[in-house]
Amino acid sequence: MIAGGFGAGKTTAVGAVSEITPLSTEEYLTEASTDVDNLAGVEAKRTTTVAFDFGRLSLPDALVPLELFLFGAPGQGRFVDLWYDLARGAVGAVVLVDTRRLESSFTPISFFEDIGLPFVVALNQFDGAHRYRPEQVRTALELPTSVPVVTCDARDPNHVAGVLLTLVGHAVKNASAAPFHLTPTTSFQDA
Repeated sequence: MIAGGFGAGKTTAVGAVSEITPLSTEEYLTEASTDVDNLAGVEAKRTTTVAFDFGRLSLPDALVPLELFLFGAPGQGRFVDLWYDLARGAVGAVVLVDTRRLESSFTPISFFEDIGLPFVVALNQFDGAHRYRPEQVRTALELPTSVPVVTCDARDPNHVAGVLLTLVGHAVKNASAAPFHLTPTTSFQDA
């Protein structure tokens, strides 16, 4: 699962690395969403994911050949209920972070912490954005040292594949931990 705030680059990441034409549920932003979706920092954004993006990546040359099914989640807090369905059966998640709007990362991080799903944080390197070191972002997001924090360019297939391999390694390492639970709570409803 690839999650993150609104406009963090999730659809771009799925499209960059998918070996199939990705399924995308991108729709144009409407006037009705202007009071709901915060466009601060992404004023030029014209579309948004309204269900999920889907792609596939095969890694036959990995230590153990892998086939990853990628589900990109919508970034707005109003879609959090859908995240439970997307997380069901997932081995882990990537939280894609836009450091220009770091506050949008707290909801997905809290979600994965609450359900106990292993996740990694990937700092999407937007053109013209200040480059923060992973440890600076770890501190700002109050992440434990056990959560990998990496940088990437969501447009670059090699970067996205590297993030996904980091996630797989992290998930395997945490496989002996208690299984995650998918009980919807109200704590995310007002995020």
